[in-house]
Amino acid sequence: MKHLSVATKVSLAVAMTLAFCAAQAGNQGIVPRNAPVQSASQAAHPSDEAAPQFGSQRYPRYDLRPGDVVDVSFEFTPEFNQTVTVQPDGFVTLRAVGDVYVAGLTIPKITETIRNAYGKILHNPAIAIVLKDFEKPYFTISGQVGRPGKYELRGDTTVTEAIAIAGGFNSSAKHSQVVLFRRVSRDLYEAKLINVKKMLKSHDLSEDAHLRTGDTLFVPQNSLSKIRTFVPNPGIGVGTTF
Repeated sequence: MKHLSVATKVSLAVAMTLAFCAAQAGNQGIVPRNAPVQSASQAAHPSDEAAPQFGSQRYPRYDLRPGDVVDVSFEFTPEFNQTVTVQPDGFVTLRAVGDVYVAGLTIPKITETIRNAYGKILHNPAIAIVLKDFEKPYFTISGQVGRPGKYELRGDTTVTEAIAIAGGFNSSAKHSQVVLFRRVSRDLYEAKLINVKKMLKSHDLSEDAHLRTGDTLFVPQNSLSKIRTFVPNPGIGVGTTF
């Protein structure tokens, strides 16, 4: 037991995640990574950044990220027109203004930010921002599905649809404990336990969460498949319900 295999370590990590989600009674939970300590006032009035996102913002605006390219056009001062790329550190370098941080901003927000930056040298600049090149929306699915991997997020896609795109559940999947991970901020993730088995059995998809770009789905292995290897006779039934 001194040297655990990679599979064993992954199983232990997943088990801890599922235990955490179950402790939340199926509700939303924040999974912190180097999370700062909140004061009493912050806890009473959480910021928008740390607010739970599941079930809200069905059609969210795109947030700029490193590698994205935008065109910046000036209506009355075309000599400042330029195309800029978001650098790995989240900044863009603007002509005559310098570096401005834009990572995580939507197009309306970056328009306001750049307008304010040029407002120091121009009078009431009229600016238009167009997203020229960007990372295609995607989701990732792993675990007990037919084709785990990274997929393009084309249009409005729900959890059950994403599972179908990835080849559906395989025979060892635990349908009742699918985990949806979502990034809330740079240092925070949110995890939600989804009972797909219950939704399909009841023919009610009202709780079928809509995916956002960057979401990760994990389908765990059921208990029966974990112990099947140790059953001496494959014909022996195991009376377990999942």
